Amino acid sequence: MAILVSVQYSCGLLVKYKGVKVNYTRKINHFVLFFVPVYIDRVFAYEATFGLFFLGALLAILFLAIYMEPVRNRIPVVRTMFLSFDRPEDRPHTLVWLITQIGAGFLVLLPMIVLFYYYDLLEWIFLPILINGIGDGLAEPVGVRFGRHHYQTHALFTKKKYVRTLEGSACIFLTSIAVLAFSYNLFTPLQLSVGLLVLPLVMTLAEAFSPHTWDTPFLFLVGYLTLFGISFI
Repeated sequence: MAILVSVQYSCGLLVKYKGVKVNYTRKINHFVLFFVPVYIDRVFAYEATFGLFFLGALLAILFLAIYMEPVRNRIPVVRTMFLSFDRPEDRPHTLVWLITQIGAGFLVLLPMIVLFYYYDLLEWIFLPILINGIGDGLAEPVGVRFGRHHYQTHALFTKKKYVRTLEGSACIFLTSIAVLAFSYNLFTPLQLSVGLLVLPLVMTLAEAFSPHTWDTPFLFLVGYLTLFGISFI
């Protein structure tokens, strides 16, 4: 939590005083939020339980309450932290989209953990998380910096259209291939072949057609269902 707060505050300062695009600082937060817990999980030994995971998910959502307008307007540090992920084009829905996306992501993830545990597939549970964490983390900055081929997507609670790029979406495709390739030992040769043919494509389409800022639950749902189907091959 201390690391995340420090990074968000530092990124907020970059936005406020250096004019750095929120598209970049937002994804810095994304990578920190994804990789720091993974690192801590490897360094500090503890007994992982479903109850602890559920508690962590609940606390993660509750923590976002500090960014509510009445709170952040009274606490300058929090207001600066909020700048690190408050894209101008997302206003006034920034916080609503963030909270609902995280909540929906956990609503997909929790039953999938139970399902994959029941079918002895827990080794596969991190694959869609990795694709989302790395691929989606790269998609926006790559699209902003190198995107030349644009397409539009919709968003929740608004009729406004938002722009994505094929170059950004390609990050999902390439990350899916890389994650499967590095996890080849978890699959039979046939499962891996089918996975390489199917998973990158369906994950890319899931990201492309998901609502603006709401790609995480769609990537989780499509990724897990696809892997679950592959497990029967």
